Amino acid sequence: MTKADLVEEVSRVTELTRKDSEVIVDTLFESVIKALKNGDKLEVRGFGSFRVRQRNARVGRNPKTGEKVEVPAKRVPYFKPSKELKDLINDGTAAPPLSPPPSSGLAGPTTP
Repeated sequence: MTKADLVEEVSRVTELTRKDSEVIVDTLFESVIKALKNGDKLEVRGFGSFRVRQRNARVGRNPKTGEKVEVPAKRVPYFKPSKELKDLINDGTAAPPLSPPPSSGLAGPTTP
């Protein structure tokens, strides 16, 4: 789902204009970003929590040349889904196994 799809869904459910729905979605995203920039934790009950984690500086390698590269410390956003969200996604059942695509029937198995 893209941001445009989300705006369309908000517009459809709330029966607001697309412009008003876009303001709502933008405000939500800006609020999350502002809270994380300030170092706050944002928790939405039944959905999950957003927080910032600190990554320490480290020595990495350039994959092309193999040369050592200093990677600076940085803060990264992190999302932890709630148990309710995990349960809703999994619905108590395992995902069905992926099956191979159906064959066109033009070429069968060959035997030596």
